[in-house]
Amino acid sequence: MVDDHFGHCAYYTIYTIEDKQVVDKETLPSPQGCGCKSNIAYQLQEMGVKLMLAGNMGEGAKNKLGSCDIEVVRGCSGPTDELVSAYLKGEIVDSGDSCVHHECHHD
Repeated sequence: MVDDHFGHCAYYTIYTIEDKQVVDKETLPSPQGCGCKSNIAYQLQEMGVKLMLAGNMGEGAKNKLGSCDIEVVRGCSGPTDELVSAYLKGEIVDSGDSCVHHECHHD
């Protein structure tokens, strides 16, 4: 399931996509601390991640991911396999919402 807030997730699910098909899936444990202050953006960049489908996140984390050439799509929810499938079909767009503080949760 997608966590409501990027900086609070327990792990990241990383999908390898080829020709709009999932060819591999792995998990990466989340570092301690919030996303904008951790090294996760650089770690994801080193792994070749180009896109983050996220529940929500603050501008600091979004900017840090962007500086690592990782596109961010906010406002995502639900099971990750279903989310990735919907994204590949062109059904997912960025919500445009950002958290303004670390306790942000959207319903």
